[in-house]
Amino acid sequence: MLNTVQVNGVQVVWHTHRAVERRPVAHRRSDVVEAALRILDTYGLADLTMRRLAADLEVRPSALYHHFSDKQNLLAAVADAIVERGPRVQAPAGARWDEVFVLAAHALRDTLLAFRDGAEVVATAHAFGLGSADPRAGLEAALEGLEPSVVDTAARTTLLFVLGHVQAEQLHMHAGSTGARVGRGVEGAATFRAGLEVVVAGLRAELRV
Repeated sequence: MLNTVQVNGVQVVWHTHRAVERRPVAHRRSDVVEAALRILDTYGLADLTMRRLAADLEVRPSALYHHFSDKQNLLAAVADAIVERGPRVQAPAGARWDEVFVLAAHALRDTLLAFRDGAEVVATAHAFGLGSADPRAGLEAALEGLEPSVVDTAARTTLLFVLGHVQAEQLHMHAGSTGARVGRGVEGAATFRAGLEVVVAGLRAELRV
């Protein structure tokens, strides 16, 4: 738009621009979860706030509550996404139940390690009974056909071991990346295998096989 005005007998012309209204971007629930996963993997759980998530999506924080009633429910959806993206166990033909169970436990570990603070997110959602993806599912499937009470106890115990071990692994990894001193007892693949063998040995003894 052209604007004109007379200043001391001289005509001055200038342009003005009509303000363009920013319309809020419509995001699907899955878009919000994807953005949350990006922030989680880049900055960690402590920095995954509703305000930061809204800024990443270029919306007001209030817009997020259209999809999630609170941050706890958002984290439950993030935990579901982490679990659902994990590798599926491909058991070799004729494999024993304990061999398949070990494969399932390692697959769960890999799933949690795939995202920064993945173990803490999944552990929190599981502890509060939130989300729809059960991190024990693969462990229970590996024990299919055994006594139900044994399956339940074994899957619960192993899940807690995996969650705790991976949380320690990720804590050490992040501490090392920030230059913090990490002493002895750093957890990793070797200590995971050793601990898992103790769990499986106890299960074999319980079943006497």
